[in-house]
Amino acid sequence: MPAPLRRAFDYLSSYPGLAPGMRVRVPFGRGNRIGVVLECNIQPDRPDDKLKAVGEVLDNRPLLNRELLQLLQWSAAYYHHPVGEVIATALPGPLRKGLPAVRQTRISWLLTDLGRNDGSRLLARAPAQQALLNNLLAGSGKIERDDPLLSSDRNRRALNGLVAKALVVRELRPLTLGEPQPAPSAERTPLELNPAQAEAVREVNQGLKQFRVHLLDGVTGSGKTEVYLQTMAAVCAAGGQCLLLVPEISLTTQTLERIKARVAGQVYSIHSGRSESERLEAWLAAANGDAAVVIGTRSALFTPFRNLGLILVDEEHDLSYKQQENFRYHARDLAIKRAQLNQIPIVLGSATPSLESAWRADSGSYNRLLLPQRAGAALPPSIRCIDVRNTPLDAGLSPALIESIEQHLEAEHQVLLFLNRRGYAPVYYCHRCGWTTRCNACDATLTFHRRHNRLLCHHCGASAPLPQSCGDCGATELLLLGAGTERLEEALLTRFPDHGLVRIDQDMTRAKGALTKRLDAIRSGAPRILVGTQMLTKGHHFPGVTLVGVLDADQGLYSTDVRATERLAQMLLQVAGRAGRAENRGEVLVQTHQPEHPLFNQLFEQGYAAFCQTELAERRAALLPPFSQLALFRAESSQVARAENFLNRAADLLRQSAGKEIQVLGPLPAPMEKRQGRYRMQLVVQAPRHRTLHQLLGRVLPLLDRLPRGQRLRWSLDIDPMDLY
Repeated sequence: MPAPLRRAFDYLSSYPGLAPGMRVRVPFGRGNRIGVVLECNIQPDRPDDKLKAVGEVLDNRPLLNRELLQLLQWSAAYYHHPVGEVIATALPGPLRKGLPAVRQTRISWLLTDLGRNDGSRLLARAPAQQALLNNLLAGSGKIERDDPLLSSDRNRRALNGLVAKALVVRELRPLTLGEPQPAPSAERTPLELNPAQAEAVREVNQGLKQFRVHLLDGVTGSGKTEVYLQTMAAVCAAGGQCLLLVPEISLTTQTLERIKARVAGQVYSIHSGRSESERLEAWLAAANGDAAVVIGTRSALFTPFRNLGLILVDEEHDLSYKQQENFRYHARDLAIKRAQLNQIPIVLGSATPSLESAWRADSGSYNRLLLPQRAGAALPPSIRCIDVRNTPLDAGLSPALIESIEQHLEAEHQVLLFLNRRGYAPVYYCHRCGWTTRCNACDATLTFHRRHNRLLCHHCGASAPLPQSCGDCGATELLLLGAGTERLEEALLTRFPDHGLVRIDQDMTRAKGALTKRLDAIRSGAPRILVGTQMLTKGHHFPGVTLVGVLDADQGLYSTDVRATERLAQMLLQVAGRAGRAENRGEVLVQTHQPEHPLFNQLFEQGYAAFCQTELAERRAALLPPFSQLALFRAESSQVARAENFLNRAADLLRQSAGKEIQVLGPLPAPMEKRQGRYRMQLVVQAPRHRTLHQLLGRVLPLLDRLPRGQRLRWSLDIDPMDLY
């Protein structure tokens, strides 16, 4: 584990080839730790006889090259986070543990002919081995080393028994994740670009040896992916490497095959769905220059490259790029810094750019590449609000939306219904006195999940059975209020039993491969009705969908978060963009209790650019980002007084050191004050410029680190917070 300290440590070494970026094992405290060399041949602050010596050098060459090491050190300084923890974020698990940086082999166990034909007869007295054999017989006849089945000691012993009886055999083979897969010839051929796409490709390709930020601002379905593919192909053809960041694991799978078919060289993916050995393989392949393209989620940003030539960030506005725990970095912002250090271009793509990116494009800092029309013959969808005031709803469905669903299903098209609330019903309450079931550990109601027949907390995971009587008055008339995706699915299956339905939300996609299977089923066209949360809104291409229904568009209108309106606008346009992406024009129906709200009128009638201008004007007047810089201190404890007292002392230190242009706001309770049994308080620091903010934090943080707080209090600092949760 890295030391959570805001400093580096000096050691002595006589190793002749030691260089920055190499791992070493060093004495630290009462034991040893794995460290990474930051500098060599420095003048230490202490005399040599007071320094400890490096115990072991683990690498014969740097694992982190100069540019990546520089990025990590810059990140530690910008986010005011311990440099050891920042560097640990960049290293795959095996390297953090001190294991050799070598390409891995994949270990599998395969059924033999004896096991397939006579295994059951030979295992009559070995039930554990018989159960594992049955698993192999029912599946592919193969089990991998990282299979969840082998996480138990019982199954590992059973596997050894099967090997000893020659019923399965151990197989070693190279881990070749990056081999290109064959694809139909049509997918290998670049598509014909429209003038806007061609201009975007030309502008990126003509500046491949210089740093420039391009904002690829294209409406949904405008062919941004084709621009990515043709720019990547040019870089790889010249011997360079590309990094493509995507916000969700599901997007890596669908994009991976298209890249493999179009780009010369091996393509690797890095995300949390990969095993540690797989991520290490991709990491080393990129470092050795064997990977032409790496596609991945947030953490793939820290992959080392031998000849990085282009960075692309798809859906650059997405909140998933912001790490919300520990090292709270923003992958998009660090990707821009990395492109600057490498002096290469970076492309930020979105149909709904973040307000920060839109403002920088307006001011000329970014080069805006506009894709104003959908690619091919596809037309933009029509968007209409449905006023549901005084309207009877069936699991959230209005009569007007139901009628439209019937029409599109009769035309044999697909229908997508978006409800950003999972579970069956969000409230279980007493009809007599209004009592509701609430989580004991969080300031939140418990959501009923019919699949489990239990009440669940979506914030801490707590579970409880349905009470038979009111917790306050004892009445037995308890009712469910509201609808989630589970209840919506039930209502649709009752009303449209013959059209097939796929639901995509967190509950239905927990198992490995479950999301990919559901997405593949949707693209096959067999299920006509699609139900889901925001997982369905992020960049997916469903050519059969002609109707999108948004069931509750008002959720984001009542939030106190400064970015709530921006996120609502982005979410609405992103989900609307799933409709009519092929030859049939799409229709989008948005159910709301606020049909006259200015956001809906401007967004649907004038477009996202007009919304951005209005929102930026309001941000400027209120001195909110991007017209100021924020830092958010969070403290949490099992006792609210401890968290509040710590932040009060922090606020005093900040105010004593801050100039008149800096505001220190709070401390105040977090929007959800109690979560997982701990009380949470927040303190916001607002400054006109980054430089002013960082100078203040540099003076105050060493004092905060020395404040006594006890083991029951945790605190953190978030630079450029994206969520005031």
